[in-house]
Amino acid sequence: MTLTLIEGALLVFVLGCALGAALLKDVLASVMAFAAYSLGVSIIWVILEAPDVGLTEAAVGAGIMTILFLLALANTVRPQEDQILERVRFRTVAFVGAFVLVMLATVPSLPAIGADGAANPVVSGEVTQYYLANAYEQTEVHNAVTAVLAAYRGFDTLGEAVVVFSAGVAALTVLRQEVFA
Repeated sequence: MTLTLIEGALLVFVLGCALGAALLKDVLASVMAFAAYSLGVSIIWVILEAPDVGLTEAAVGAGIMTILFLLALANTVRPQEDQILERVRFRTVAFVGAFVLVMLATVPSLPAIGADGAANPVVSGEVTQYYLANAYEQTEVHNAVTAVLAAYRGFDTLGEAVVVFSAGVAALTVLRQEVFA
C-alpha cells in the first residue's frame, strides 16, 4: 500500500490534531484541535470513497460537536496556568501504545486500495450498472440514488440519519437553554 503525498500529509495532520486535542492544556485550543481532527477524518472518508460517512463526520464531528464544546466552554471558567501541555502518565502512554500496535497489526490483512473487492472504479462501475439496471424493478423507486440510499443501504442510511438527528436535537436543546437562560 503506497500513500500519495496528499494522503501522507493528511495522515500526519490528523495524528497531530489528535495529539493536540489530547495533550493541550488550554481547553479552547484542544477543542479547535478536535474540530480540525474531525474535519481531517471526514476528508479521509471522502478519499476512501465514502462521501456519505465523510459528510456525516463533517456535520456532526467538526460542526455540531464543536459548537456544543464551544458553548460548554463559554459557560465555564478557564483557569490561568503557565503549563501548555497536560502531564501524561507512563501507564497511559503504554496502554495507548499497545492499543495502537494491536490496531496496526490488522493493517496487513486489509485489501489494497484498488484490489478486487475493495472500492475501485471497476467494481464500483459494475455495482453502479447493477443498481441502474435493477433499482426500479427491485425497489419501485424511480430515482436510482434514492433507491440505493433507502433500499439497498437502508440500515446504513437510517443509522446516519439517527446520528445526525440526535446531534441536531442535542445542539438545539443546548442553544435553547442558552437563549432562555
